[in-house]
Amino acid sequence: MAGDRAIQEALEVAWPADLAARDERQLLAAGRELLRADATGIGRWQWPTVFGDQGQAIAPAYSRFRIQAAIARKDGGPHRAVVHLVWAGADRGGTYTDGRITDLHFTRTTTKKGVSTWTPRPRT
Repeated sequence: MAGDRAIQEALEVAWPADLAARDERQLLAAGRELLRADATGIGRWQWPTVFGDQGQAIAPAYSRFRIQAAIARKDGGPHRAVVHLVWAGADRGGTYTDGRITDLHFTRTTTKKGVSTWTPRPRT
């Protein structure tokens, strides 16, 4: 969609890339999944540090959910990052809103085998 492309380009101009391409791809994938889980309730089990250990079903807050644009950038240090997402969706009442903004923060963790992953930081 042309509007989505314009939003994406505006984000990229406002915040020039400062992460390795691989890190940015990992963060964008994780950010999209995390936001989708938050907005729709689907897949929250994958993120217990963010949503807790939920043993019950959650009614989705949004239907017709889509991400319009997303970037990942450093967040104060080499092992911290933020994913900026612009998204749209219709709530349970059917009200559609676009241009919603969500920032998700991540910390890089490294296993004993040297494998590096990005872990979402719990919301405060």
